[in-house]
Amino acid sequence: MRRIVRPEILDSDRPSPEDIRDSLVDLRRINRWFGGVRTTRKMIDSVLEHTKATQLSLLEVASASGDIPAAVQQRLRSRRVSLSYTLLDRDPSHFDGRRDVRTIGADALALPFRDNSFDVVGCSLFAHHMEPSQLIAFTREAIRVSKIAVLINDLQRSYLHLAAVHAGKPLFRWITRHDSVASVWRAYTPKEMKEMLCQDVSRTIDIQTYYLFRMGIIVWK
Repeated sequence: MRRIVRPEILDSDRPSPEDIRDSLVDLRRINRWFGGVRTTRKMIDSVLEHTKATQLSLLEVASASGDIPAAVQQRLRSRRVSLSYTLLDRDPSHFDGRRDVRTIGADALALPFRDNSFDVVGCSLFAHHMEPSQLIAFTREAIRVSKIAVLINDLQRSYLHLAAVHAGKPLFRWITRHDSVASVWRAYTPKEMKEMLCQDVSRTIDIQTYYLFRMGIIVWK
């Protein structure tokens, strides 16, 4: 299945504030039901196992409303692990009114932080929005800002995934029905991600696949 870049409506100026809110509701459901939260949680578990840390700071890039770090934070509390997080998105309207955490509107390719500002830098459903040169630039910038690792949570491109997305369209609103299909066409495969990120040969990269057509990539610093 050849990768094809198809524009996503949520990336444009077309949606109204109400449409954006509806799309964010759908995104939270997708993350909760179809493996988004689980993929990031598994990567965080790997970081905790590697470092033996009991507290972590996370910068979530292209975060939208930050539902994934919020869910992971809640789960870690039962293990007496403290996760603090900051949300960064190019469009502040995507924060959906969050006031309980630090939110920053900024460019993911020019993170407004000093070196080693956070233990980990993560993103979810963001990698497929970038072309290979942008993805490599983002990863290097995220490595600069992180102390331990960069966590990339994204989709896997395949015809089976595309069929599953078409089958699930009735569950979601109009923007999500369009953008979910475009996202699968734009997504990378684990092999493609490995080849791109290994251009920086000084990094150790772990890639795992998860339910449902998700992949979790840890780029260790």
